[in-house]
Amino acid sequence: MRERGLSTVCEEARCPNIGECFASGTATFMILGDRCTRRCHFCNVTSGRPRQVDPDEPQKLKDAVAALALKHVVLTSVDRDDLADKGAAHWAACVRAVKETGATVEILTPDFASPARQADDADAQRSRIDVVLAALPDVFNHNMETVARLYQAVRPQSSWTSTSAVLRYVAQSGHSAVKSGIMVGLGETNDEVKETMTTMRELGVHIATIGQYLRPSLKHWPVARYVDDEAYALFEAHGRSLGFTHTFAGPFVRSSYHAGEAHAHHMHSTEASRREPPSLRIIQ
Repeated sequence: MRERGLSTVCEEARCPNIGECFASGTATFMILGDRCTRRCHFCNVTSGRPRQVDPDEPQKLKDAVAALALKHVVLTSVDRDDLADKGAAHWAACVRAVKETGATVEILTPDFASPARQADDADAQRSRIDVVLAALPDVFNHNMETVARLYQAVRPQSSWTSTSAVLRYVAQSGHSAVKSGIMVGLGETNDEVKETMTTMRELGVHIATIGQYLRPSLKHWPVARYVDDEAYALFEAHGRSLGFTHTFAGPFVRSSYHAGEAHAHHMHSTEASRREPPSLRIIQ
């Protein structure tokens, strides 16, 4: 990665699982630079004026994935509100390049919307998403991040409506497994977590992740609570009752933690449901 000038969200976001994942040869590549045009109060990625997009990044990713012999690759990015297409074309090029290695590709995307005019940007947002979907990612992940009550305070330059629109549109397209996740410990209640999971499932999400928020620095959003194992078990049980193909909940769970495992579980569950014979009604 260093030889090719690539970035990982593992480092930029100071993920607590970095040692485990790097030791097992797993990383989440962060494309479109390492400077974000938005500032979320929980995130450690640097905000500021982004550098120019590297046109050679798709090839560099392809070379790195081939050299590391990765089987499941996760791509994410900073927000690029400075670009007319919010980076959609570059996203698609990166997905296509990595898929040429034979690896499955999971993407964790921004909302591809314009923060200043989200209300009238719906058509443009969908068009940008279509560009990315045309590259056929295996998993399309876009995080809810938190519950509705806290969303605007935690993510002031994004919106619950825009995030929901991404998930709904991707699910309706039928091109990819749809994934989303939230952090806990921001000030929400367990009931609000369950309500958010229900909303995610209604939007068409297949895979859900829930993990403990850890404050990157004293400048970031404070931790309101540390969620116990009993609550995570409750969330996983609720996920099963809602029909998620995979619900991954625990203190160190992050969006791309054990991503390959979650994708494999989803594929197995989906294939098993296709093989099940239709239920027969016994007439007495």
